Amino acid sequence: MLDISPKYLFNDKNKKVAVQLDIKTFEKIEQLLEDYGLVKRMQENNRSEDLSLNEAEAYYKTLKKAD
Repeated sequence: MLDISPKYLFNDKNKKVAVQLDIKTFEKIEQLLEDYGLVKRMQENNRSEDLSLNEAEAYYKTLKKAD
């Protein structure tokens, strides 16, 4: 999995109040969370809403093109 080396920040009462991570570790965690969310969303998808190839092409043609 991930090799996480957190650095804890403490308040004046020596209580942990924050965690500091290097940017590479943060970006890996962020990507894992996004991937997990995408997988969950795909699993929740109602399969009856899937379009055939012809339906998808017809729908795509109705979308406004970006300038």
